[in-house]
Amino acid sequence: MKKLFRSQYDRKIAGICGGLAQYVNIDPTLIRLLAVVLFFATGVFPFVLGYIIAVFVIPNEEDVSRS
Repeated sequence: MKKLFRSQYDRKIAGICGGLAQYVNIDPTLIRLLAVVLFFATGVFPFVLGYIIAVFVIPNEEDVSRS
């Protein structure tokens, strides 16, 4: 069963994009490019707020592997 987590090794800021890319099995660069587009398309604040919430809601990879 696949689980969404923040990547421990493929991270630039908090591992959200790396973990999401691993979850959907695509290149992390594509997820990061999509994140940049959404960052500007949403007017910055909504995307930043969503990203900060994701940092606290999505567990780290090491936390998922322990359970």
